[in-house]
Amino acid sequence: MAVLFSGLSSRRSDSSSDTTPTERRLSDLSNKSLHTYHEPNQKAPRRWVTSFKSSLNPTIVGKKKARRNRVLVVVLILLALGGIAVLVWFSLVLTLIDRLTPTVPSNGLQRIVKTWKGPADSVAALSPWPEDFSLGITPVQCHSHNDYWRSVPLYEAIAAGCTGVEADIWLEGSDLLVGHAKRSLSSDRTLKSLYIDPLITILSNLNTNSSANSSVGVFDFDPTTSLTLLIDIKTDGDATKTLVRGPVTVVGTGNTVFDLVVAEEDRYVFFDAPLNDLAQNSTYTLENSYYASVSLKKAVGVVWPWGPTDNQKQAMQKIISAASERGLLSRFWNIPSWPVSLRMRLWRFLVDSGVGMLNVDDVVEATRWNWDWCIVAGLVLC
Repeated sequence: MAVLFSGLSSRRSDSSSDTTPTERRLSDLSNKSLHTYHEPNQKAPRRWVTSFKSSLNPTIVGKKKARRNRVLVVVLILLALGGIAVLVWFSLVLTLIDRLTPTVPSNGLQRIVKTWKGPADSVAALSPWPEDFSLGITPVQCHSHNDYWRSVPLYEAIAAGCTGVEADIWLEGSDLLVGHAKRSLSSDRTLKSLYIDPLITILSNLNTNSSANSSVGVFDFDPTTSLTLLIDIKTDGDATKTLVRGPVTVVGTGNTVFDLVVAEEDRYVFFDAPLNDLAQNSTYTLENSYYASVSLKKAVGVVWPWGPTDNQKQAMQKIISAASERGLLSRFWNIPSWPVSLRMRLWRFLVDSGVGMLNVDDVVEATRWNWDWCIVAGLVLC
């Protein structure tokens, strides 16, 4: 038996040795086809790579599933690229905001704005007197519309450089209360506490060393600039008293009675003339009026989001010229605030057309921002 097995073993060995090189090569390739082939120095791919490739191979997972997997891969790649694009865009926007945001000057006004809590602080915040009260502020011909709505009435407007502020007043007993509607009135928000007393205190401190014949205004940059206090009378004009004596230009609007303004011998109170009636009415002159105002909608009609028409532009320019010829400061109120692009176009057009006072709700955007950079890539920065 041993001899027999030995013979069989010998024959197998002989049979193996009789295999030709070509046959052995084909055998090796056949064996390797059962496994992933790699070069001698190449690392084997990770299992997940092999699995991923297999999921896209229609011969392994089927045509329908392979097609679905390929679509899913494309979608994921697009989402990843979109996410990267959004992150890059967002980073650029943050950089632009940081670069374009105007610097805020450090002065007494800014400190008052930060610490102001209520009407009682309007005068209390001025003691001790800040010597750098309006340092670094450039006065701008803009009107702080409905100024009393601001977090800090009067001071925010002056801090931004606006040369005009507006207060709506109601006669309640012997007090002139400030508010847009009667239901919003409160006993501590009076014309005296929010505007008259602080302005008197400010001007008194600024003019301590001034001669009797020369008084300075609230802006250190240009002491000759006058601050206009526009008083919009909401109650009966004959009953409401608006006697404000001091080195501030006071303008009466709303229910202000023109005849009472004209009756003043010493001109401390001026009238807000109807801007759209100047061409047909010679009553309003530099002797009795200071502003000449009208609602933009009343003057030229509805301005659509894509901007004013040529006819509307010509109408605005004609009205502005009429006020300028009288020596009055033209002012359009009710300027659309949205869309922002429309507001910026209107601001630019009015300023370029020589409007006397730009009526604004956003005083910082109007005075400190570069209007050309307020909207970047469809994003409102200011």
